Amino acid sequence: MNKGKKHPLHLAFFIKAILVVSLFCNQYAAAQTKVLKTFTNPILPAGADPWITYKDGYYYYTNTLGDSIIIWKTKDIADLRNAPKKTIWIPPVGERFSRDVWAPEIHFIDNKWYLYFAADDGKNDNHRLYVLENEAADPLQGEWKFKAKLAENDDKWAIDGSVFRHNNQLYLIWSGWDGDVNGQQNIYIAKMKNPWTVTGKRAKISEPEYDWEKNGDLNDPNNPPHVSVNEGPEVLRHGNKIFLIYSASGCWTDFYSLGMLTASNTSDLMDPKSWKKSPKPVFTQSKENSVYAPGHNSFFKSPDGKEDWILYHANAEPGSGCGGKRSPRMQMFTWKKDGTPHFGLPVKAGVPLAIPGEIKVIEAKPRKGTGIKQKSSRLKPVTSK
Repeated sequence: MNKGKKHPLHLAFFIKAILVVSLFCNQYAAAQTKVLKTFTNPILPAGADPWITYKDGYYYYTNTLGDSIIIWKTKDIADLRNAPKKTIWIPPVGERFSRDVWAPEIHFIDNKWYLYFAADDGKNDNHRLYVLENEAADPLQGEWKFKAKLAENDDKWAIDGSVFRHNNQLYLIWSGWDGDVNGQQNIYIAKMKNPWTVTGKRAKISEPEYDWEKNGDLNDPNNPPHVSVNEGPEVLRHGNKIFLIYSASGCWTDFYSLGMLTASNTSDLMDPKSWKKSPKPVFTQSKENSVYAPGHNSFFKSPDGKEDWILYHANAEPGSGCGGKRSPRMQMFTWKKDGTPHFGLPVKAGVPLAIPGEIKVIEAKPRKGTGIKQKSSRLKPVTSK
């Protein structure tokens, strides 16, 4: 055989092999199409004081409705609009908690569900905190029963109750008045004997002191001319620190924003000196993004536990006030080198964002006879600064 020439059969085999490899690569690439699932804010057309918790693969969401309490259940919080929901409680008529049902929060404590809310009898001066209980594993099942009124020794005006456990001690935090007359809302903390009983005296850990906390002029004959506000307290933990994120200034102003208290996880949380207030707001309106009065937030993690997210309400236009124009929005946040949260600017409505922890590989069906086996994979979630 002449070694200087390629045999036609060998050349044909070589070309065929290249074609087979190329076909394999093209088919495999098609099978591994990367699709980033996204959502846009707001996640519901309306809903103030949004609250969220996660248990056994499901998010449970609720917000203020005023005359009832509804819980949404979903595996994909970005698809909340299409999630199943249930009205779990309608207040009875003629009770001290029959009207103005505000800021519900659902918590799973000691193998039972508890739902905390504020309500009154139609007169704002009588707003107090209350709790419902449900023994079912699924909060959309079973029976929600009225459990108790939550009141510490002073039994003063109270809204926006939230609970958390630290070092095996359960705490209640809320927004309240010093006395019996409206004029200023402060943040208080008290210990709890169990999920429905407050024990001991309250401690005031925050009151409006900076100018950005004191926007609160009112043009309402039923209210004082001005109210300075600290409300909506929520706990966030990271490293050896406990953060209390709260809403400051009147929700009826565009200047409603988030402030932050910081305490060491080894400190006495009942001691006001343990809490240090940040001198500037940590999350505030963005005129360039058309987001006004962002506040009354809650926190959650992505299903894989790798991302931290903030859920809050905001208005799309200035001067929209405290009414039904507020809508729930969510965005991921990160952590600074000093261990404090970095929330950034509130994101403009309609901007696509990657859904929490969900970048998936969509599997296309390969053609028959290619010999390609379907393979599933998961990519690392995209993070943002």
